[in-house]
Amino acid sequence: MPTWFVILAFLLGLMAGFLLWRAAGIRQQAEVDDRLQREAQAEAEALLAQAQQRARQLGEEADQHRQDAFRKVQEAERRVLDAERRAQEAAERDAQAAAHEARLSEQREQVGHLRTLLEAEREQAKADALAQREALAADRLETRREREELGREIERLGRRAEQLDARSDKLDALEERLEAGLREIHAQEQDLAERFRQVDLKLYEVAGLTPEAAREQIMGQLDAELEEEKAIRVKAMTERASAEARRSARSIIAQAIQRSASETSAQLSVSVVPIPNDAMKGRLIGREGRNIRAFEALTGVDLIIDDTPEAVILSSFNPVRREVARHVLDALVADGRIHPTRIEEMVHKAQDDMKSFIHTQGEEAAIEAGVVGLKPGLVQLLGRMYFRTSYGQNVLKHSVQVAHLTGIMADELGLDAGLARRAGLMHDVGKSIDREIDGTHVEIGINLAKRFGEPLEVIDAIAHHHDPENGETLYSVLVAAADAISAARPGARREELESYVRRLEQLEQIAVAFPGVQQAYAIQAGREVRVIVQPEKVTDAQATLLAREIAGRVEQDMEYPGQVQVTVVRESRAVEVAR
Repeated sequence: MPTWFVILAFLLGLMAGFLLWRAAGIRQQAEVDDRLQREAQAEAEALLAQAQQRARQLGEEADQHRQDAFRKVQEAERRVLDAERRAQEAAERDAQAAAHEARLSEQREQVGHLRTLLEAEREQAKADALAQREALAADRLETRREREELGREIERLGRRAEQLDARSDKLDALEERLEAGLREIHAQEQDLAERFRQVDLKLYEVAGLTPEAAREQIMGQLDAELEEEKAIRVKAMTERASAEARRSARSIIAQAIQRSASETSAQLSVSVVPIPNDAMKGRLIGREGRNIRAFEALTGVDLIIDDTPEAVILSSFNPVRREVARHVLDALVADGRIHPTRIEEMVHKAQDDMKSFIHTQGEEAAIEAGVVGLKPGLVQLLGRMYFRTSYGQNVLKHSVQVAHLTGIMADELGLDAGLARRAGLMHDVGKSIDREIDGTHVEIGINLAKRFGEPLEVIDAIAHHHDPENGETLYSVLVAAADAISAARPGARREELESYVRRLEQLEQIAVAFPGVQQAYAIQAGREVRVIVQPEKVTDAQATLLAREIAGRVEQDMEYPGQVQVTVVRESRAVEVAR
């Protein structure tokens, strides 16, 4: 047998032995790991059982604590109710004692008055008796019959004097009894005060209140009980003063109307923009109408180009959009470069300029109304009212007019004219953003006035300028009167325009409510609504369905003459920059 074969066999044997030894070691290690795993599992189960037992114990202890706490709370509530009942009884006894003292005081005054009368009558009787005696001494020469009559008269006067003396003694006794009653009442008052103090101490201990808090609570209950009586007295005083107030109010309002004069023309919903020549109309339309489509899509204003020489018309119910569009159109005509990109740049610039214009309008209105110290945020809100109308009447001009009228009437009544003008100017401030947030313009105005720290008189005027009978100050009544005067001027308001504007706003709101809609503009006097969607959220096929859904919602929720066309615009842009 070759040597290499023997060596190979030896090596193979060694390798086999090593592998067997290694397998035995691995098997032994596996058995050890299995044993450790079983021990760890058993220990984990024991710990889990202990944790569950501890959790049950803690749960039982928590239930016991919860029951004890609930029982203590019920006992504390019962003690508080008892203390409140005792406090109420003490307050009733105090009120009865006060009423009794008032009656005794009235009786004392009556007794004093009677004593004064009796003293005067006694003095008069003594004076009469003395006069009679002097007359008798002077007339001794008269007949005996006359002397007898005079004697009888003297006897009668004497009896009268005796009666007066007896009555005076009775009054003295009555006064002594009254004084004794007063002393008894004072003793009762001291007793009630001591009992009330003890009730207070018990109330403090049971309810855990401070003396000031308990006193405020009791006084609050007394105020609630006296509220009805105060209302009755106020109503009676108001009725007594109503006749004279009406006459004075007519005089003051007539004087305010005579001293205030302003224009009352209603605003329109179109703007005429002059252009240098008719060739500019073609440039505004652009190739295949791309310029006019971009202009209307970006501004939300309908651009009407007709046969009117050297002029175009901007039509929109929203005056802010119309004013922005007018600035954009003027800038485009002056610049001469008219294309969609340039139109978009000019629209963004005009919107930024509009913010400065709005602030300027607010400052001018405040100066014209004579109101100083307004915060910048309020000035901006006032400027927004320049583009807000109410039944065709410009709200900012209306507010300035109300400020003048309110100041004149307040000056006539001796009130603070500056504060009255401030209330008149701010009474419709909620209309500046009432189309953007929910709520009436009164609620919005109250929140804005509180946010900017306006005086309570101004807040009250905003809250009650439509129901002055519920106002807490006279300024709300003056603002309500001035508001009615301004709105009632001939030609100041036109209801049809306001209903038309509300219909266009509702049309836009219906379209914006659908998902995927970015902007919506009502144009063509409400005969068309142009809806701009987000291209990444609405596909071309979905745009067709969206137009149908919007049209169905308009038919269901609105009433309108003729028909409304719904146009859904979906535009995708790809922009790259060459470097």
